[in-house]
Amino acid sequence: MTAKRDARREDLRSRLISAARLRIQSSGLGGLRARDITADAGCALGALYTAFADLDELVLHVNSETLARLGEALREEAAMAAEPSEKLKALAKAYVGFARGNRRLWAALFEHRMAPGVPVPEWHLAEHAVLIQYLVESLALLSPALDRAQLLARARTLFSAVHGIVGVSLEGRFIGLAAADLESELMGFIGTWVTGLRQQEDLEPAK
Repeated sequence: MTAKRDARREDLRSRLISAARLRIQSSGLGGLRARDITADAGCALGALYTAFADLDELVLHVNSETLARLGEALREEAAMAAEPSEKLKALAKAYVGFARGNRRLWAALFEHRMAPGVPVPEWHLAEHAVLIQYLVESLALLSPALDRAQLLARARTLFSAVHGIVGVSLEGRFIGLAAADLESELMGFIGTWVTGLRQQEDLEPAK
C-alpha cells in the first residue's frame, strides 16, 4: 500500500510540475495560478497542497528542471572547447542560446521570489552553482594564483556581466543589443575581458 501511495504521489507531482512548466512557457511566471495548473494536471485544487507545500515550492521544482537543462547545455558546449578563453566564449554562446530558446522558463529562474521571510531551500540554492561552475574551472586555468573565494567572486562578476547583457537585450530594452549583434558582441566582450585578465596576471609578480 505504501509503495502504491508513493507512486501515486510521485505521479501527481510529475503532472503538476509538467503543467506548471507548460503554463510558464506559454504565459510566464506572472500569470501562474494554482487553479489553472491543477485543471491542466487533471486534479483537484487541494491536491497541489498534498504534493507541494505551496505554489512557490512547485515553481522551485520547475526551476530545478530548467537549471538541470541549462547545466547540460553549458556542459556540452564547454566540452567542445579546450582553451580556457574559448571555453568561456562557448559558455556564453550556450547561455544566450538557451535563454533565447527558453525565454520564459529562463526568466523564471531570476524572477521568482519566495514569500517574505521564507528562505530559498538549501537544495535549490546548491543547484544554482551550475551557473558558474564551468566559469570557475576556466578561470582557474587563466588565473592559477587566485584562491577559491577569489575565483568564485570573479566567476560571479563575469556571469553577472553576461547575464545583464543577455537580459536587457532579450527584453528589448532600448539600451540592449539587436538580436543580430548579441552573440558577436558577447564574444568580443569576453575576448576583451580575458585579455585584461591576462594582462593583470602578467603584472602581478611586479607588485
